[in-house]
Amino acid sequence: MERRHFLSAAGAGLAASPAFAFQQPRRVGLIGCGWYGKSDLFRLLQVAPDTEVVSLCDVDKTMLAKAAETTAERQASKKKPRTYSDYREMLKQKDLDAVLIATPDHWHALATIAAVKAGADVYVQKPISVDIVEGQAMLAAARKYKRVVQVGTQRRSTPHLAEARDRFLKPGALGKIGLVEIYCYYHMRTRENPPDSAPPENLDYEMWTGPAPMRPYNSLVHPRRWRAFEEYGNGIMGDMCIHMLDMVRWMLDLGWPKSVDSSGGILVDKNSKANIPDTQTATFDFGDLPVIWQHRTYGHPPDPKYPWGATFYGDKGTLKCSVMGYDFVPMEKGASPVHKDVTFELEQYPIDKVEPELEKHVAPAIRHHMQDFLAAIASRGKPVADIEQGYISTASCILANLSLKLGRSLTWDPAKQQVVGDAEANRLLRRAYRKPWTHPEPDKV
Repeated sequence: MERRHFLSAAGAGLAASPAFAFQQPRRVGLIGCGWYGKSDLFRLLQVAPDTEVVSLCDVDKTMLAKAAETTAERQASKKKPRTYSDYREMLKQKDLDAVLIATPDHWHALATIAAVKAGADVYVQKPISVDIVEGQAMLAAARKYKRVVQVGTQRRSTPHLAEARDRFLKPGALGKIGLVEIYCYYHMRTRENPPDSAPPENLDYEMWTGPAPMRPYNSLVHPRRWRAFEEYGNGIMGDMCIHMLDMVRWMLDLGWPKSVDSSGGILVDKNSKANIPDTQTATFDFGDLPVIWQHRTYGHPPDPKYPWGATFYGDKGTLKCSVMGYDFVPMEKGASPVHKDVTFELEQYPIDKVEPELEKHVAPAIRHHMQDFLAAIASRGKPVADIEQGYISTASCILANLSLKLGRSLTWDPAKQQVVGDAEANRLLRRAYRKPWTHPEPDKV
């Protein structure tokens, strides 16, 4: 009865919208069957219950088998998807309308480019890439093969954040905005120091590493905590800042920052195996508006209600936004502040209550993001988090890390797609790939 209820609720919202009147059920595959891969896939099944998940891919046999069983339970046909350990074999079938990609970050570029070449539309997790040239190649491939590519920056589809934008920012309720602060104070950087070991039998560590540098296997990296190592991603900057920077860009209709300056490093936790900064500040200069990021993985947040979020400062008021809600505080005497909490939608989608590891507060945003993805597929238009927007936000965060590494501010030329007058920085826009993998190039996709 519970499953019938959630399918009915999911279908009801789509019946009124001609954008979802597909000629046939969508055939979908998933690459990366861990935490967020399943979160994304199952939200897609909620909003489009006629979707047929035909293929799953993961280099962890245990994770793959469990995902196949759960998918069979969740999809209407009850069919168990085909399973693959190599995404290239999955895509060879060329029988997928859409592919979801939720691998570690160092795999996003190659998998996305291969999927669009195979004729699939793509939903790829953020950040889109580990280096900037990868992102350029992904954007070029999406345009060349005329594929819809939605990036998993689902703050753009978070209902209460869209409300805050439309209610306060667009009408100018904050007046002149002179500063935006974005921040994360979660203690999310691993501190353990387990010894290196042989990889578990269920994990193909060679394939998991792929184009990244080969490190001795350590239990910290799989699953999920690979984010603590710069070989596989861009640290907290690439994991958490991109969400808030992208949200601010969307809310204020901003393009590229003119320059990026960053400082910080491993200033407190010097004993962990993790090699990403535990402290970092970055200034994204949008002309007359600085957007300033700060993270630290120790101590208390300045506002316990906003450990991860954005604060917009205007001469008529202040707006704080996070995944959990928003607060608008006007400057005008006698004016009342406005507070809004996230809507969980647990009654509409009761299966969310029992799904393991699901971020229940984020599930509505993912559903709306999937609906936007499906609408773009139907119209062949651009989704709200189009690959170009994901590229801008990702590249801006990567530039912040490069600025920290080089110890100087970097000025970006959007037309030439390079750092102005800095040959050393431009060499760092492309990382070395481990053989036999070949780095994608935007003019060769």
